[in-house]
Amino acid sequence: MRTSIFQRPAWVAVFALTAAVAWGWAFPLIKVGFSAFGITADMTGSKMLFAGIRFAAAGLIVLSVARSNGRSFRASKMIDWRFIFAFALMNTTLHYFFFYVGMSHSEGSRAAILNSLSTFLVVLLACACFKSDRLTSRKILGCTIGFSGILALNLGGAESGHFTWLGDGMIILNAICGATSNLMTRGLSRRIDVFVGTGYSLTIGGLLLIIPGLAFGGTLPNINILGITCLILLIAISAIGFALYNKLLSCNPVGKVAIYNSLIPIVGAVTSCLCLGETFHLKYALAGGLAALGIYIINKGKF
Repeated sequence: MRTSIFQRPAWVAVFALTAAVAWGWAFPLIKVGFSAFGITADMTGSKMLFAGIRFAAAGLIVLSVARSNGRSFRASKMIDWRFIFAFALMNTTLHYFFFYVGMSHSEGSRAAILNSLSTFLVVLLACACFKSDRLTSRKILGCTIGFSGILALNLGGAESGHFTWLGDGMIILNAICGATSNLMTRGLSRRIDVFVGTGYSLTIGGLLLIIPGLAFGGTLPNINILGITCLILLIAISAIGFALYNKLLSCNPVGKVAIYNSLIPIVGAVTSCLCLGETFHLKYALAGGLAALGIYIINKGKF
């Protein structure tokens, strides 16, 4: 049997790096998009609408590509559709509701590093859920170092940033949803073609953000080229990132793919500081470095 391109080490690296770098850029793009459209921190409905348009459009793109490639859309059992709906709710609706609320109350660079919590949760939860993922001393050490990096974000005085429930708290809830949906991807791939399932997840999850967003009076107050450009780039990031990442998770060990997520907090923090003019505190470098080191240790060969 020929090995799938998504299982060949070189291509796993290329695809995972593409998704990680793209997701890192999402942090400043969301902040710029909020500003361009005139969405302020207290406009929850508008944030849900913005996110919903992004993911519903990305999902339709993924489904269109899957259809043109002749992929099967079959998921005949009702229990399969229930799982797809639950996956959409966790992977898109709740995940990004928390993410967008948190982003509007936190600096992009800080949120990017804090979001790396998802990677360590995936490692620990995978050990609890799958026999193929064993809890080892290497994983315990890596998670300990990674968590210490996240705690390092709260070093220093108020001028260098401190924990807030609407900012950091929402990003932590987002990370929990992201970790859970990562584990659910294996179940998704057993019920339906993973690309089609990803498309359904993004589309359904996006609609579940758009509908309440409109109900809460959400609008895009200032339609302009900059805002539309940011939205288009975010749609592309979602379509490409989720399609590649979910496929990789469906046919590779979680840890083998998760190592590349160490780039997300670094790319997110650096691009946020460059694009948004945010102050790059020394503790960001410390936290990002510890998060990356933790993920490297988890996925490194035996000592």
